[in-house]
Amino acid sequence: MSVVTEPRSIARKFLARPQQEGLGAVVRRSIGRFELRYFDPFIVLDEFSVSAPAGFPDHPHRGFETVTYMLQGALTHEDFDGNKGTVEAGDLQWITTGRGVVHSEMPAAEGTQKGLQLWINLSSQHKMVQPRYQEISSENIEEATRDGIKVRVIAGEALGVKSTIHTKTPTMYLDFTLKPGSQIQQPIPKSYNSFVYILEGEGIFGQDSRTNSPISSHNLLLLSGFGDGLVAWNKGTKILRFILVGGEPLGEPIAQLGPFVMNTQEEIDQTIEDFENFSNGFEKARHWRSQARVELGY
Repeated sequence: MSVVTEPRSIARKFLARPQQEGLGAVVRRSIGRFELRYFDPFIVLDEFSVSAPAGFPDHPHRGFETVTYMLQGALTHEDFDGNKGTVEAGDLQWITTGRGVVHSEMPAAEGTQKGLQLWINLSSQHKMVQPRYQEISSENIEEATRDGIKVRVIAGEALGVKSTIHTKTPTMYLDFTLKPGSQIQQPIPKSYNSFVYILEGEGIFGQDSRTNSPISSHNLLLLSGFGDGLVAWNKGTKILRFILVGGEPLGEPIAQLGPFVMNTQEEIDQTIEDFENFSNGFEKARHWRSQARVELGY
């Protein structure tokens, strides 16, 4: 197992509280909220919960990557370029929105659909690239198990296995499950900003398992910029599940208006003009409506 010599400490902690988003969906937003507008290169982290007929109907994006990781149920995805599919529990969808995507994400199963959506900023040189989809079904996501630890490698590398995902912005995204009594040491590139988001159970994170208190689910932990990795312990009686995400900071100006993320206000103004005039990447939006929108009758 990799050895971490300088564990990163917890710099800040946020409890993600439920709020309404989209058409009747409930999200717990931890990045992209009032207290934490941006954590370079991460724009938004949502833990979402949605049941039909609620959802995320037709909406645009430009200038970043959206990463959807389903935890329960399924979402049907459909876009203005004819891409369509279903993201089921354990599946991953990684969209480089680039110069523009208009799509919908709606429940595809009975009951409650749950998942995570992460927005990762693109550098100025990549903001206007052609959109790209990378989709990996649950059974094809790389996994490793060792000493009471299971990791699903969404992006990057852990416990000797690597993800096949290509990231425009250098990123690691790991889904850890720790059995009671287990401990993980996971290296993080020293230049990365990084965070932990707890999905289930409670764990101890940081430098000293004797003095740090356990932290429970729905908490976001921003890790300090100093150190070469994360150390975490499960000293409870139930499993601990969390994601560890890290990325190379871009260090560029950011201008955002909802689903448009650029570098300057002028670029945002141009993006609005492009979207309203169905130009410069949004041409196919003129005559497109998702099937979900047609069925909902609006």
